Amino acid sequence: MNHIRNFSIIAHIDHGKSTLADRIIQRCGGLSDREMEAQVLDSMDIERERGITIKAQTAALQYVARDGKTYNLNLIDTPGHVDFSYEVSRSLSACEGALLVVDASQGVEAQTVANCYTALDLGVEVVPVLNKMDLPQADPEQAKAEIEEVIGIDAADAIPCSAKTGMGIDDVLEAVITRMPPPKGVVDAPLRAMIIDSWFDTYVGVVMLVRVVDGSLKKGERFKMMATHAVYNAEQLGVFTPKSVSREALNTGEVGFIIAGIKELQAAKVGDTITLEKKLPNNLGPAAEALPGFKEIQPQVFAGLYPTEASEYDQLRDALEKLKLNDAALRYEPEVSQALGFGFRCGFLGLLHMEIVQERLEREFDQDLITTAPSVVYQNQKRGMQLNMAYHGRQVMLTYDMPLAEIVLDFFDKLKSVSRGYASMDYEFKEYRAADVVKVDMLINGDRVDALSIIVHRAQSQYRGRQVAAKMREIIPRQMYDVAIQAAIGANIIARETIKALRKNVLAKCYGGDISRKRKLLEKQKAGKKRMKQIGSVEVPQEAFLAILQVED
Repeated sequence: MNHIRNFSIIAHIDHGKSTLADRIIQRCGGLSDREMEAQVLDSMDIERERGITIKAQTAALQYVARDGKTYNLNLIDTPGHVDFSYEVSRSLSACEGALLVVDASQGVEAQTVANCYTALDLGVEVVPVLNKMDLPQADPEQAKAEIEEVIGIDAADAIPCSAKTGMGIDDVLEAVITRMPPPKGVVDAPLRAMIIDSWFDTYVGVVMLVRVVDGSLKKGERFKMMATHAVYNAEQLGVFTPKSVSREALNTGEVGFIIAGIKELQAAKVGDTITLEKKLPNNLGPAAEALPGFKEIQPQVFAGLYPTEASEYDQLRDALEKLKLNDAALRYEPEVSQALGFGFRCGFLGLLHMEIVQERLEREFDQDLITTAPSVVYQNQKRGMQLNMAYHGRQVMLTYDMPLAEIVLDFFDKLKSVSRGYASMDYEFKEYRAADVVKVDMLINGDRVDALSIIVHRAQSQYRGRQVAAKMREIIPRQMYDVAIQAAIGANIIARETIKALRKNVLAKCYGGDISRKRKLLEKQKAGKKRMKQIGSVEVPQEAFLAILQVED
């Protein structure tokens, strides 16, 4: 336990986190010089292309310190962009210490402060590191002054280094050992391990990255999730160095992975606690209480995601489910658009997060998407104001101030329906008030039909116009030519539906032959339909006038 250190690297974007992680891995022999590549922990193509870290990655390393002892270091590289701050907070909760990397040439910047406060809130020991000391414009004294002034932590012992050249890397590793505390867990306690990340692997199913807080887990032992009580078998255990290396057990204070043949994406919820299924002669049994989980994060930016083909809705839902397991900050719920059909309203932490999610859906899950401006779920469908609510025994009387227009159409029927017939209603006229109402005219093939005109509140005009046009399309019989049904306010068309023409197959009598003969017959039919449209009138059936009163929300 005293020879384990769990630490993260936190910093503003482009201050050199991933490069410092590369040097630390190289120094500790995690990868050979031949296997080494720039930003080795950035495993996604999109991370390499954009030069940003999106997913926090881990590496279990061994370092022989200056005191001659060998220490196990668990390094977690974190994102720097504000849109991925949730990844940072989860990573820090698995650590006792953090290296706060500050670019010596640029000083303290926005995410330096935000990430440092996140670390301090979680009780993590913060060690400041001044990176990019090889640059001619590096100003370490100014950077130290900014750290003390803006963040409020002592920077007198800030470690100068250059992740690019490798200068000062040993000093950074010595500071990790001397200035950061070892894990606080209890070795002889029942197993408690927190899931800090999980992702889906095509070959082995769900892979869980866990931090063992108390006790230990051995290969082959049965464990349960404390939130869902689901039980699984620990088929594979191991650590990332950053290559995956199998282990027979994960012990107190270690960060490693568990593969248990889990196929359900929702089973491995980030923040859940793992403990043993039951007490056996060779173990201490299940833990009494779970570890505190992570705070649910609120999305800041919303957008609609729709498949270009309506038939691909199910594939998009599956893709979002898999991505949600890999990106806990993503939120989504189904929504329907008149124009685009079925899709999802998604919540993101920022515009970059939205862009990355869309790109990952297109690349990793082969989705073709349309992104739209967001819409919001509106709860109230009727205009009105509650004046009073009084209880009389087992009955309640609600008094509302409402426009008569909200009541006269279908309010009574809906009230009976929603209350299973128990509610009754009475109303009395109060006063006239000014209202922003408009007249919605219905046009059939360009001709106004006065009997179908309705007067509605401006806020509901487009919605009602679309409703009535859709209802007319169902009721008016098909003609020999296209019938256009339009809803208009003055000269502005606000909704349109088209009843497609009946079509006689004029080519039925043709048995092969020259294409020009067929084309001539089709042109003749087209001209006839055009003449018919000019002189023909559409007969509106009686049901159409009644349908206006029966339009359902």
